[in-house]
Amino acid sequence: MPVDLADHLTEIIVDAILAIRKEDTPIDLHMVEIMDMVHKTDTETRLVKGIVMDHGARHPDMKKMVKDAYVLVCNVSMEYEKSEVNSGFFYKTAEEREKLVTAERKFTDDKVRQAIKFKKEMCDGTDKGFVIINQKGIDPISLDMLAREGIVALRRAKRRNLERLPLAFGGYAVNSFEDMTADCLGKAGLVYEHVLGEQKFTFMEDSENPKSVTILIKGPNKHTIQMIKDAIRDGLRAVKNAIDDGAVVAGAGAFEIVAHAALSELKDTVSTRARLGVQAYADALLVIPKSLASNSGHDPQEATVKLQSEYFKLKQPVGIDLASGEPMNPATQGIWDNYNVKKQLLNSCTVIASNILLVDEIMRAGMTSLKSAGN
Repeated sequence: MPVDLADHLTEIIVDAILAIRKEDTPIDLHMVEIMDMVHKTDTETRLVKGIVMDHGARHPDMKKMVKDAYVLVCNVSMEYEKSEVNSGFFYKTAEEREKLVTAERKFTDDKVRQAIKFKKEMCDGTDKGFVIINQKGIDPISLDMLAREGIVALRRAKRRNLERLPLAFGGYAVNSFEDMTADCLGKAGLVYEHVLGEQKFTFMEDSENPKSVTILIKGPNKHTIQMIKDAIRDGLRAVKNAIDDGAVVAGAGAFEIVAHAALSELKDTVSTRARLGVQAYADALLVIPKSLASNSGHDPQEATVKLQSEYFKLKQPVGIDLASGEPMNPATQGIWDNYNVKKQLLNSCTVIASNILLVDEIMRAGMTSLKSAGN
C-alpha cells in the first residue's frame, strides 16, 4: 500500500475510533459502518460523521438536498395493508365505492397526517428541513402526501441503520406517531442524495457529536476497494486494542531481540536440562526479525546479528529498518505493536507446541501398544 494512502487511512481510522469512543464503555466497532463505492480514486476515501444509506427517496418530487434538518426515525407502517382474513365489500353506486375506498385509506392517511402535523409544529416559521427514515413501508399515496409538504421520506431502512441513526444524530426511534415530542428528533446539518449509475446513496452528515460514523471507501476497481477494506478493518482493531490496553510494544522485531537477551541471561541461572528449553525458546523468538529481514530482501542472519550487537551496546530496544536492513529505534520511527497481540502470540505458540508434542507422544504410545499386541 502506498505511504500517502496509508497515512490518509490512518487519520480516518483514528478519528472514527475517537468519535465512537465512550467513557467507561467498551468500544463497539459495529458503530463504524464501512461503505464502498466503485468511484474515483483510493485517496477519495473519507470519514463521514454520520450515516450513508444505500438507497434514496422513492418519490421524484422529494428534495435531493436538505440543510439543517430534523430527522425522525420511526418504525411505523405508512402503506395500505390488506386484512389477514378474506373479506369483501359490496356497493351499488360509484359514490358508495368512493366512500369505501376513502374508509380503507383513512387509517393509513391519518398516520401520515399526524407526521405532517408534527412537521408543521416543528418547522413552520423556520428554515429547517424534515426527514423521515422509516423501517417499514410507505406507499405511493403516502409518499405523495409527504412530498407535497416538503418532507423527505426514506422507506425500508435497515434495522441496523435505525439503531445507528439515533447514536449519530440524537433523538430516538418511535413506533407510533401519537404524542411525539421534540426529544425524539435528531438533527443533521446536511442530507443529500448521490446517484452513481443505477445506485442511489443518501448521505446524512454534519452531526454535532456523532457516536456512530461511516467510512466511505472509494476506489477505481473492486480489487483496490477490497485491499482498502481489509486495511481499514485491521486498523480499526489495532487502534481499539491500543486504547483498551493503554500501552504499546516497540515493533520491527525490537521486542523479540530484548526478550532473547533476557532469556539468554535467565539460561545462565538454570542448571537442569530446562536450560536447553530456555535456549530453544529464545532462539525461536528470533524468527520474527529474521522473517522481517528476509521478506524485505536482506540477509536474515546478518540483520539479526546487527540488531543483537546494537542492543548490547545501547541497552534500549532496536528494530530492523526494512529499507536498509540496518538497526533503528522503532520509537522514533513510530513503529509499534499491540500489547495484547504480543501477549496472545506468546501464549498461543506455547499451547500449540505443547499440543503438537502431546500428539507425538500419543502416536508413539499407540505404535508401542500395537507392536506389543503383535508379539
